[in-house]
Amino acid sequence: MKFMVIRRADAETEAGVMPGADLIAEMTQFHEDAAKAGIVIAGSGLMPTSRGAKVKFNNGRPTVIDGPFTEAKELIAGYTLIEVPSREAAIEWVKTWPRLDGHGNVEIEIRQLFTEEDFGEAYTEAMASRDAARNPVRNPE
Repeated sequence: MKFMVIRRADAETEAGVMPGADLIAEMTQFHEDAAKAGIVIAGSGLMPTSRGAKVKFNNGRPTVIDGPFTEAKELIAGYTLIEVPSREAAIEWVKTWPRLDGHGNVEIEIRQLFTEEDFGEAYTEAMASRDAARNPVRNPE
């Protein structure tokens, strides 16, 4: 089962405050441990929303909205994609999150990724072949 581990943004991440050496070391160790366990697929921190944009569609017409965005509780500061046997296993890994992050006050969300099987017959063999050829994150083999 694949899960996205989402590190929620806070005032510091939105202000572009860079982590100190100790936190960088802890985050590096967290990801190295996950890699050694063979569960990490990808991961990265994200720049503040002041450097981003949203594209909102209304009746199929796009409108670009430049950051920053105000709904801080809904924003993402970083992510890690992992593959583990169960939701419970994902939770156990997240419980080892670096204690220094967010000065010990951080919110992590865990979301399971869809698989082809979840779409049933609507997801054809031809779609699966095209997806496998162009999407190594969904199909890391």
